Amino acid sequence: MPRPDQSFYLAHFTKDGREFRGNEIDNPTIDQMSARQRLINILTQKEILAANLNWVNKKAVCFTECPWGSLLRHAEKYSSYGIGFTKKLIYSRNGNPVLYVNPTLFHGQHWDQTVYPFLNPFVPSYASDTVKNQPPFNGRPVDYTHEREWRVTRDFKFQYKYICFVVLNSVKDLEVVPDNIVNEIGYEKFIFMDTYRKIEELWPTHLME
Repeated sequence: MPRPDQSFYLAHFTKDGREFRGNEIDNPTIDQMSARQRLINILTQKEILAANLNWVNKKAVCFTECPWGSLLRHAEKYSSYGIGFTKKLIYSRNGNPVLYVNPTLFHGQHWDQTVYPFLNPFVPSYASDTVKNQPPFNGRPVDYTHEREWRVTRDFKFQYKYICFVVLNSVKDLEVVPDNIVNEIGYEKFIFMDTYRKIEELWPTHLME
């Protein structure tokens, strides 16, 4: 059953490309695209390309079950541009929640190659210095449990009818999404982060005791 901290939906949020210089240009490569351009490219191609993962050097498409109360902070790390699907669809593509693993298990097991892409080391802030200081962590905590991540280990193709929602930063972003795509998906499925920011400013219910 749905709960305040869980849902039947997962979202993929885009990030600015490594070579993005702050201004959107015509005909950019994937690495030159802004987060917004990347989302529009996903909607145009009807496909999310698998990307290299940190720590395990494998490829996957990543999704989050981040609850709405943490969404603004999540957007600060990634962007205000995302696309959502049902867990049922992602599970049917052999999607699975990520396993957050103590380094003793992460390094000490001979993981099957089908499992390895779903692993992430788990070195929380309360881990001992002995654990934090071992390579490749080098004193840094590694804790992504708040993202409640799921992964699919291949490019994720979809049809517009499978989309449950699209997240844009503001209603003005609709001006750069092709009209035929908006009509195919349905205007009612577009969610605007600026609206959510205003709601959180006026009624920050998740901060109330």
